[in-house]
Amino acid sequence: MLKIALGALALTAATPTALAGGGTVHDLTVPSLASYLSPKPSRASTSTAPVSRENASVPPTAQGAAAEERSDRALVPLPSIFDFTGGEGWGIALGVGLEYEAAYDGSDEYELEVDPAGAIQWRTGNNLFFFEGTELGWRGLFDERWLIQVGTRYESGLDPSDSEEGHLDGIAKRDSHLVGFVEARYALDDAWRNWIGGRVLAGESDFGALGVLAAGHRFGDQTDGQGTEIYAFTTLGDSAFINKDFGVTAQDAAASGLAETKLDSGYRSFGMQAIYRRQLTDNLQLITQAGFELYSSDIGDSPIARDDYEAELALAAVWRF
Repeated sequence: MLKIALGALALTAATPTALAGGGTVHDLTVPSLASYLSPKPSRASTSTAPVSRENASVPPTAQGAAAEERSDRALVPLPSIFDFTGGEGWGIALGVGLEYEAAYDGSDEYELEVDPAGAIQWRTGNNLFFFEGTELGWRGLFDERWLIQVGTRYESGLDPSDSEEGHLDGIAKRDSHLVGFVEARYALDDAWRNWIGGRVLAGESDFGALGVLAAGHRFGDQTDGQGTEIYAFTTLGDSAFINKDFGVTAQDAAASGLAETKLDSGYRSFGMQAIYRRQLTDNLQLITQAGFELYSSDIGDSPIARDDYEAELALAAVWRF
């Protein structure tokens, strides 16, 4: 299922962090902001800095608290976009994720998996470099409302062993790929309560290309990335991308008994995703995610797709160092 990761952190194989597609590809990580963060001032600086005329009426302790609050603001205040840096420098979070999802795209077999979760980030101003789940890249905020992200990610291919009931026996294992992605999100308001975005994922000729369009809404007033966010998405793929997951070649058909199937480019799926992020302590963060994806009628007719939909539920706990 696409993990938007829309981002969702690609935490457990891909917990909130970007929109992509296939396997665990929903990661539309599109952050952009400008004056949201400033480095946390040291205690020495907050206690000895002179008080300007504009702040003469504000007690020094209040000024320090205001600066501290500003430094807690994430690159963008979306639960689906992770920023563990505190506004500047390094941010490292490690933990574990529990995920209940389909064994492969279109499968009617579901499994419960425990996976490592985490991210390594480095931020300077409105630029953040990251290694999150299976993605390595950069994201930046421009003009307060544009979030841009580019990078590379690892995509594993469909494997006959993915089906414990033998539904994929006889088909050839699909290759895994290192692919590139570009993503952008635009806030429809200054508070990033509503946004629209898109992601393009592309690789070698046998991987193809996927496009994702999404629109989301953020609840609450927090600016540190906590809270609840929901978004809807639709995916479009070229024939190579769609057939690598749902096509059946003549060789596959001869070996597996499945009907030969070749799908055209075009509409792939529609879905919705919800993510909730909560800071339990100064260092411990809880991330929950749920979503569903409905495939096109052509994909639903593929012998590989046992169902024309799939659902997912994930829970992750990470410790921020």
